[in-house]
Amino acid sequence: MSTGNPDAAAPEVDRRSRRRSVVAALIGNVMEFFDFAVYGFLAVVIGQVFFPGGSATAQLLSALAVFGVAFLFRPLGGAVFGYISDRFGRRVSLSGAIVLMSLSTAAIGILPGYATAGIFAPILLVAMRCLQGISVGGEFSGGSTFIAEYAPPNRRGLWVSMMSSSAALGTLLGSGSVLLLGSLISPEAMNSWGWRIPFLVAIPMGALGVYMRLRLDDTPVFEEMKKEEPAERRSPLKTLTRRDVGMIALTFVFAGATGLGFYYYTTYFNSYFTTTLGFERSTAITLNLVGLVFYAALCPLAGLLSDRIGRRRTYLTGFFAMAVIAVPAFLLMGLGPVGALLGLLLFSLPQALNNVMVSIVPVELFTTQNRVTAGAIGYNLGVGIISGTGPLVAAALVAGTGSALAPGFYLAAIVLVAGIVIAAALPETFRRSLYHAPVGESPESPATTDDTVRSTHS
Repeated sequence: MSTGNPDAAAPEVDRRSRRRSVVAALIGNVMEFFDFAVYGFLAVVIGQVFFPGGSATAQLLSALAVFGVAFLFRPLGGAVFGYISDRFGRRVSLSGAIVLMSLSTAAIGILPGYATAGIFAPILLVAMRCLQGISVGGEFSGGSTFIAEYAPPNRRGLWVSMMSSSAALGTLLGSGSVLLLGSLISPEAMNSWGWRIPFLVAIPMGALGVYMRLRLDDTPVFEEMKKEEPAERRSPLKTLTRRDVGMIALTFVFAGATGLGFYYYTTYFNSYFTTTLGFERSTAITLNLVGLVFYAALCPLAGLLSDRIGRRRTYLTGFFAMAVIAVPAFLLMGLGPVGALLGLLLFSLPQALNNVMVSIVPVELFTTQNRVTAGAIGYNLGVGIISGTGPLVAAALVAGTGSALAPGFYLAAIVLVAGIVIAAALPETFRRSLYHAPVGESPESPATTDDTVRSTHS
């Protein structure tokens, strides 16, 4: 493979097409995380509706267990939608993912509760959560790849950081809708029917996302590959090399540790504030809203930093910083609402670095033939096994040990181990070309200096 700059001969993409493509990818990501977040912020209510009887803690654990079940299906979604993306196109895959998420989320909004359907109510809830998990398994990796393949090569970190910011925005909208409903209707009404409304919003949001995505052209990177290999000759799994398998395992490690912090933020902290620390629901959601705004604003800065110093250094900084501040952040949260806000802001600093890296690094680790499939499998295995169970493990640790700091120690241990693995095995990727490499070869660095990269692509 040539060591010149493969991106230098890449087809020009006008700014309007780039902006439209990014907006379409982000709208779908916002909707996906809105739907996923609504469940987390309503976990206490869902526990009461679908798992009556027992203590409030038992109900919450049951609801969080169902939340975690969806993550077990994310690797399946990553494999299915990744295969579609690598063989038939990014646009088709992303459109399918958003349709599945819309329908499964809206279905939760019309499910009967335990009082009406008995044991079938939680069974149906689990089934819909599994479909949500399959959908999200294809969305995040596909969306990150879509944006990266449209982005200017020397600004990929910045552009893809918008996936992390939009995930926070979707979570903000989900939590904000719950907060708004809680202020407009009584707690009794919320527990009776109000909780259903945010789930039903998935229908118009999903319709908008599908409409925008179907109007897009596919990425220039994928279009270039199509010229060389027609669909009948493209098989993502068959092109995986021994190196790719190793990078999938590495992705599993760093994605699991990164996602654990993210789902603490977007799911567990809301329940932790109310159930463990005794805050009012409105106070807990407001704290999360403010923290997520701060986190979303940090993500582009993290992307810019990684475009300047590289993905590896940025990731290592984020992981080792999180290992240091995880327990102090939980200590602050136990000092009342002001301390909780300070703890969230402190938590945001390394988490923004980590989440932006998990958006862009898997895209750059693999070649065009299997980029989404390989990245999605590694990412969703890590998120499914380590991250998805995080809120449940955290709640169980508090219940079992009686210590409000136990989740912080658990997170610190996970990210410390992941940081050591990254230090030993993660290659630098920020100067790699995303364009088609021959089967069996990995993308190579197209330039030897930062200035060369910038002058070529500016």
